[in-house]
Formats: sequence, C-alpha cells, structure tokens
Amino acid sequence: MSRIAKVAVELPGGVEFAQAGDTVTIKGSKGSLSLELNSEVQVSQEGNSLQVTPRSRSRFAIAMSGTTRAILANMVAGVHKGFERKLELVGVGYRAAAQGNKLNLTLGFSHPVVYAVPAGVSIETPSQTEIVIKGTDKQQLGQVAAEIRRFRPPEPYKGKGVRYANERVVLKEAKKK
Repeated sequence: MSRIAKVAVELPGGVEFAQAGDTVTIKGSKGSLSLELNSEVQVSQEGNSLQVTPRSRSRFAIAMSGTTRAILANMVAGVHKGFERKLELVGVGYRAAAQGNKLNLTLGFSHPVVYAVPAGVSIETPSQTEIVIKGTDKQQLGQVAAEIRRFRPPEPYKGKGVRYANERVVLKEAKKK
C-alpha cells in the first residue's frame, strides 16, 4: 500500500465530512469543497479522521489511494485555514491593480492586460508590485498563479517579469564584445 495513504487525515474542529456515493464533500469555516472519488479507492471515517484504502491490490489502485489521501488533506486544510500564494512584479513600470473580480496588469506591453479572476479565488494588491492570491482549492490557486505568471515570466538577463515571492531567478551573463 502507498505509504502516504497509510497516514490518516485528521479532521480539525469545525470541519465536516460527508459522503454520497462516490462524491466526498468537506465543509469548513472558509467554504466547502467536493471530490469525485476514483472507483479504485474508498474513504471511511473513523472518529475524527479519514482513512483512504484501495479496493484492489493493483498498482493503479495503490497509487490512486495515495493521491486521493493527499487531495483530501489539501481540501481539509483549505476549508479550515485556506491557502495563499504571493507574486511579485519586477521591472520599471510594472504594476498590478485589483478591481472587483478583475486584475489589471501593466507589464510593458502596448496594452494593459486584464485577467478575469475565477470564482472561489480572491486577489489583493497590497502594493503596486505585489499580488496576493487567496482561496480554498490548492490546485485552482496554483493554476491562477501560473496563468498570471505566464503573461510575463522572468527573463534571464535582467530578471524582469512576474515571479513567485520565493522564486530565485538565475541571471545569465551578458554577451561579451
């Protein structure tokens, strides 16, 4: 069995678990998330914890049990505490402004870039060069951060562009004469 799936997912206070057929729903103070389970995996609640077990001994079922356990742990953490991702804008004139459910970016193009924020994700701009993305779904949060970064990824010569807060950009040496 997967080593990850052997560890139970603990449910903190205020987090509820419900299962209807192959659909698992987890509700907490930050919201509610649901997951469609694979047919090779079953989830059982034992007291205040969730246990994920494979239905067969196939390699795929064992792998899916570990994956499902990791996704459930992220769902519990998301509805209990939430997730946050920070982006930085590096470059002269690079700016970000959140207006409702849209993010306006000035990234050195001849036109402003307007990004429509999906439901379930909130974006804040504490300063003009910082973007804070918050949400309960870890996968969706990472996807939104990647889409914003894709508009202008950091270039290797000056380091200008949109980067994650903890990202280290290795700069190349300029061409010699």
